Amino acid sequence: MKKILVPTDFSPLAENALKIAANIAKKHNAEIFLLHLLDLPLDLIDPTQANTSNDLPESIFFMKLAHQKFTAAMKKDYLKGIKVHETVEFNEAFDGIMKVSKKHDCDLIIMGSHGAEGLKEVFVGSNTEKVVRYSEIPVLVIKNKAEDFKAEHLIFATNLALETVGSYQNALKFSKKMGVKMKTVFINTVGKFRTSDHIDGQIDKFKEAIDDEHFDIIVRNDKNTEDGILNYAEKINADMIGIGTHGRKGISRLLNGSLSEHLVNHAKRPVITFKIK
Repeated sequence: MKKILVPTDFSPLAENALKIAANIAKKHNAEIFLLHLLDLPLDLIDPTQANTSNDLPESIFFMKLAHQKFTAAMKKDYLKGIKVHETVEFNEAFDGIMKVSKKHDCDLIIMGSHGAEGLKEVFVGSNTEKVVRYSEIPVLVIKNKAEDFKAEHLIFATNLALETVGSYQNALKFSKKMGVKMKTVFINTVGKFRTSDHIDGQIDKFKEAIDDEHFDIIVRNDKNTEDGILNYAEKINADMIGIGTHGRKGISRLLNGSLSEHLVNHAKRPVITFKIK
């Protein structure tokens, strides 16, 4: 865990994410790439566009303002002793985050999120949700205060499908790097009820695929998968909830939904996602 990307708009939510990134960076001697996205009109940032001479001072103003905010953030006590890179991109938020994470070969993205409810959740797709859906590297989403964060117990939820083996293995690697205890859970639901024999057979196939004869999993019954994960996390007081995520697009996403995005919206605990490849 050597490079952590933290997108920021310098809001309290973003600062919560930065505090947790600082906590992790100190423990693992990691660097932080603090990223601010300047969403400026194209004619302010592209010299090939017309009328740039008149608008250049405005572009410089926004860049200086961002630098002032960076300078103020760097003076925070919780960042002392940590190498922090000031990074500015002239991109829409999602594109900029993906670009910087790849450019610097980051290991982890940490983001703050409000979550959403009802119609807002349906019609307002947040940048956090987009990053969760498509990021190739783990994304840790924070909604609680940094002072409440611990990284000792992680639950990883799986449906035991063989396509999720890679995301499970990535979660296991992450937990070992972080020194976190990981428990794996399968939620058996009313709508997709499976008999004990069926589940045992899936566990055996999953265990064979990950080549770990000591693989252990807890089976819980609940009315739906999301509630099952949240209830189990509450029961054992987990510090983080881990889950694999698909990069579905278009009609496929609308028909299948996204459990990871629902958890990001509704979980009070930090949620970390691992891409299913």
